[in-house]
Amino acid sequence: MAGIDGPAGEQELREIEQTAVELARLAGTEIVSALGRMLAVAYKNLSGDDASLRDPVSEVDRHAEELIRSRLGKRFPDHAILGEEFEAHKGTGGEFVWVVDPVDGTANFVNGFPLFAASVGVLRRGVPVAGAVWCSTTHALRSGVYHAHLGGPLCFEEEPLARQPNPAVRRRLVGLPETGVGLDPSYDARKSGSAAVECAFVAAGLLAAARFERPNVWDVGAGLALVRAAGLEAWGRNRNDWMPLDRLGDPVAEGGIPSLEGWRPTIVIGGAEAARALRAVGA
Repeated sequence: MAGIDGPAGEQELREIEQTAVELARLAGTEIVSALGRMLAVAYKNLSGDDASLRDPVSEVDRHAEELIRSRLGKRFPDHAILGEEFEAHKGTGGEFVWVVDPVDGTANFVNGFPLFAASVGVLRRGVPVAGAVWCSTTHALRSGVYHAHLGGPLCFEEEPLARQPNPAVRRRLVGLPETGVGLDPSYDARKSGSAAVECAFVAAGLLAAARFERPNVWDVGAGLALVRAAGLEAWGRNRNDWMPLDRLGDPVAEGGIPSLEGWRPTIVIGGAEAARALRAVGA
């Protein structure tokens, strides 16, 4: 395939973005078709009395990821695929990795709490270059796909999306995994149960910022492409140092795909002022 620099690269990224949109929509269709049905649900990492019930997986998660992998294998056979439910497909091209979470917010989904997403992102040498996130609800009060590619605009359902916060609202919402002890009182914390939803909502201006503690790459890979397209900031922290987050790892470099599988820093996304407030939480 051609490189991503120049006009040919722009066309290539548009095609990749459209494929991501198609696959996110496909997973969304699978989710909607399962609503109201008694689902088979299992839990990961069960071990006797030490069982953890925090990581459910449904039959929809696995079936949707199988469909996505099948279509990607036909359309981009040289691209790698890294998803939540199956072992990584390493591909042959090296540079492009699709990061897939077919149902992000599975605990919400299996409990019938209607806030969840399907996330399909694309990394080139670890840099998020395209992403599509199907959300069960959106700023339009219906399901739909937020999507973008590197150098292009943030879009919702094929149309550019530019939303400005209401200046009359003095206390903006932010996504936080915990209660937000020490949070600037200018912000009001929310916890959605889905990192992909919160990334999309930050990009769309529904949340001023969000913070994630040790997310997986498939949780945020697509969302970070949306955040970048919206002109917002992304920060990552390993140990005590916050750094601008431009790359999630490099599968071409030493370490390969396992470097992405083990990538789990704390992340803050949002506008400059709100992102600064969330980086200070717990400091």
